[in-house]
Amino acid sequence: MRFIELWANQFRNIAAERIPVDNRQVFLIGPNGQGKTNLLEAIYTLCYGSSFRTNQLKELTAHGQKAFKIEGRYLGDDHVVHTLVLEWKDGKRSLVLDDREVRDRKELIYNIPCIVFSHDDIFFIKGEPEQRRRFFDQTMSMYNPLFFDDLRRYRLVLRQRNQAIKDGRLELLALYDLQLAKYGLAIQSERTRAVYEFDQIFPSMYKNVSQSSLDVHIEYHPSWSDCATENEIVEYLARTRSRDLSLLTTTSGIHRDRFLVMEDRQPFSQTGSTGQLRLASLIFRTAQMAFFQKKTGKEPLILVDDVLLELDFKKREQFLHLMQTYCQAFFTFLPEEHYFSELADEGALLYTVQEGRFLRS
Repeated sequence: MRFIELWANQFRNIAAERIPVDNRQVFLIGPNGQGKTNLLEAIYTLCYGSSFRTNQLKELTAHGQKAFKIEGRYLGDDHVVHTLVLEWKDGKRSLVLDDREVRDRKELIYNIPCIVFSHDDIFFIKGEPEQRRRFFDQTMSMYNPLFFDDLRRYRLVLRQRNQAIKDGRLELLALYDLQLAKYGLAIQSERTRAVYEFDQIFPSMYKNVSQSSLDVHIEYHPSWSDCATENEIVEYLARTRSRDLSLLTTTSGIHRDRFLVMEDRQPFSQTGSTGQLRLASLIFRTAQMAFFQKKTGKEPLILVDDVLLELDFKKREQFLHLMQTYCQAFFTFLPEEHYFSELADEGALLYTVQEGRFLRS
């Protein structure tokens, strides 16, 4: 799979001009603030129907505008050229694939699998537990539609249960507890398996790139760690109901699970230097690529947003060696980062980015 052409109208600062991108590698070179990351964001939004920079689609509109539209033509795994259009207008999002409305964004996840490398990835290592839950849920959702469905259903039941607690409709809690246990146990089991497999990839990658012997690995701590069946979860929810009623929320469940990045027996966020944490965040994404390929046999599209500058030559060389398994890659670089030539294949596309315009170099 690869995009052939991109076009955006009233999206951030991107000029409404068609951008040919029919190549395995596309390099975007320019100073900060010119629109490099905006194009990556447009691609990601087209792939998933949401942005990696904000939860509010209205923030993606150009200054003074109230709507935007993105269009991408891509060559699918079926060797057919498809057209995908996303429009945000009047506060609503619409998606059209080959003149057919896409009613469920779930379809997009398995249509164009996309992984983005950005500076914010460091929060997977040193941020709040929610950041790591989101990373692993995203990783599992990319290859497992059943997990994605269970996650959706769990979140819906969780909202309903919390609302029932706030409204004092306690007669509904027994029903919600059963549903929460059913979906939650399935998610907990899948997370346990996925973290075990992910941890077969991540530690060795980190050692190879960092050229160190640090034992950096992932640990999964479920909120319902002592519960092995749905009945045990229901009983636990009953025992802790008074706490939920006191705090007006569901205080246990997979939404409280913790994924820990550890160095030996200590949290890596406390023992690692800023450079080590940054490197680990890059390896998180590279391991995600490898994990996805292992599970599906497919290569993802990747968006690499100006994240290599902080790596020294040796680490950068090791890192770039690991991230070769992609169907298409978009890289952003500052003008002074001339080492991008080390990465470029012969014939790679190179664009200079100036005030939202993409000029072929």
